[in-house]
Amino acid sequence: MAARTDEATERDTWRSVNTLRTLAMDAVQAASSGHPGTAMALAPVAYTLWQKFLRFDPELPIWANRDRFVLSVGHASALLYGLLHLSGVKAVNADYESVGEPAVTLDDIKAFRKLDSKTPGHPEYRWTSGVEATTGPLGTGIATSVGMAMAEQWLAATYNRPGYELFDYDVYALCGDGDLMEGVGAEAASLAGHQRLGNLCWLYDSNDITIEGSTDLAFTEDVATRFTGLGWAVEHVDDANDLGALERALEAFRARTDRPTLIIVRTVIGFGAPNKQGTAAAHGEPLGVDEVRAAKASYGWPEDAQFLVPDEVYADFEQGVRARGARLRREWEDLFGRYSGEHPDLADQLNRMQKRTLPDGWDELVEEFPADAKGLSGRDASGKVLNAVAQRVPWLLGGSSDLAPSNKSRLTFDGAGDFGPDDRAGRNLHFGVREHAAAAVTNGLSLSKVRAYQAGFLIFSDFQRGALRLSALMELPVIHLYTHDSIGVGEDGPTHQPVEHLASLRAMPGMIDMRPADANEVVEAWRTIMPIRHEPVALVLSRQPLPTLDRTRYASAAGVAKGAYVLAGDPAATPDVILIATGSEVSLAVAAHEQLTGEGIASRVVSMPSMALFDQQSQEYREQVIPPAVAARVVVEQGSSFGWHRWVGPAGRVIAMSTFGSSAPLKDLQTKFGFTPEAVTAAARELVRGAAG
Repeated sequence: MAARTDEATERDTWRSVNTLRTLAMDAVQAASSGHPGTAMALAPVAYTLWQKFLRFDPELPIWANRDRFVLSVGHASALLYGLLHLSGVKAVNADYESVGEPAVTLDDIKAFRKLDSKTPGHPEYRWTSGVEATTGPLGTGIATSVGMAMAEQWLAATYNRPGYELFDYDVYALCGDGDLMEGVGAEAASLAGHQRLGNLCWLYDSNDITIEGSTDLAFTEDVATRFTGLGWAVEHVDDANDLGALERALEAFRARTDRPTLIIVRTVIGFGAPNKQGTAAAHGEPLGVDEVRAAKASYGWPEDAQFLVPDEVYADFEQGVRARGARLRREWEDLFGRYSGEHPDLADQLNRMQKRTLPDGWDELVEEFPADAKGLSGRDASGKVLNAVAQRVPWLLGGSSDLAPSNKSRLTFDGAGDFGPDDRAGRNLHFGVREHAAAAVTNGLSLSKVRAYQAGFLIFSDFQRGALRLSALMELPVIHLYTHDSIGVGEDGPTHQPVEHLASLRAMPGMIDMRPADANEVVEAWRTIMPIRHEPVALVLSRQPLPTLDRTRYASAAGVAKGAYVLAGDPAATPDVILIATGSEVSLAVAAHEQLTGEGIASRVVSMPSMALFDQQSQEYREQVIPPAVAARVVVEQGSSFGWHRWVGPAGRVIAMSTFGSSAPLKDLQTKFGFTPEAVTAAARELVRGAAG
């Protein structure tokens, strides 16, 4: 067979690029909704990356050493769906097994933005195989990519051995002006530069357009200078259609190991024939029939063709990303097979990590805490349990937003180390004062299958809301560890005293709330959290000491796993009043229970560390814990009352916060806002009298 000419190769390349463009415009037009312009403008960039550089096997899109591609400009999702279809990415099920079916068919692209389609308006992880991260909220995609890059560095340092370079993948993210304007993007860029992540490349679509119009309205900074100052290397491509320049910029990134790379690519939002940019397309709406026809004509495309994919385009992708990915994946699997023979323990860890399962005996170092009236704080108990667990789960790592000494999130055992440019195997991460990025980066770590946690004060979960929501939406088992959980913060005052935050976290679908009452509930919280594979957890802990309850007098803390349990009182008898509490307020309820019992009032204390887990139990169990026939119920929690009326019922009483807090010592605050045993017993007596009526 005669060798192909450069002219024929270029013709095939542009046929494929224009197929990506026309699929995007046809999908948006059929949906009467979407963003065609960015997808069309970036088609040459995405094609060059996927066909010439990306180490990715569409047959197994969860291959552990694949390069990661994150479409941070999630509104350009039609571009990604075109790539997944043309490269023949296969679907993977919830158990991380390939099912052999196409992830995105041509019919799926035709169903773009339709109900239950595999092609939603923004890319959704776990919904469409080949999507590495849910993106849409601008800035979060690039921030997540930083976590992926950090994970690769950690995996390589921890598991690579001489002759066995198991991990050397790169992370690419397509981003735009909006990503770079968002605070989370700026935080993540700063962290990536500090960490000198040479395996991270952001391709920046510099098109000078946002929804309101020209970026001159609000964004005139010198992006290249900013990123240089952050410690990044910067490459420039003056025309997105200059495929040679794109290749040279990507080759420069691949050759660089000492810092991340930003490639600034100039585009015109919309479409253009090969080697020129054309008319700008409207941002965020279909082009319209006439504009679609004009665009196709400029490509030499049949103007009336809909969702046309020439056979040569499938062949082009078969010879490009598919052939390269299949070869590299086979070589890696052979390497891993030999590695498993020489390093079976490490190979076992990697296999468990990929399936999100735990080592045998993972909790064997965890100890129960003895009864202690003084007790210890939730944060201190958690720090002890965290360190015990982490010694048996070698891929558990994380860190804090500059608060590790205060929230006790540091791993202190020998060999834990600090992750950084000089020690990539360190398991303590330092996010700096970058709360939003900390949560987004931790999502990226979790997407890379390490078991990750991030820690901060509960009040600052406000800064993380977008990333928290995405960890729930992606069903990632991220551990969000929060301390300083209430007005118990005391003298720091209302700016640091969370009030509405617990209610906010509980309102988030898929987020498991966990607010343990004493040290042994902390133990059981960790025992419940660690086996979880598909939900994030907000572990909410006190700053102040909490009495460690005597479990010979009260029920076992094992009830934490069910979200709520009868802590005090005869579980077989019908009580006169039920006292329901979480966290530090459980000890108040117990003190009130003892007082009421002494007065001849049959009370029950229900510890409810997790509304979400309690809600997952059977109706029979829930009614055993909170019998519907008992209307006299008192809830005690140093947070907003929002959400509690479901459990307290119409005749019950909620002792909670209805205002912000105050700056004062803890005992003064408890008296001011009614969090005392006397206030609880008074409310209980009143309800019992009313019920006796």
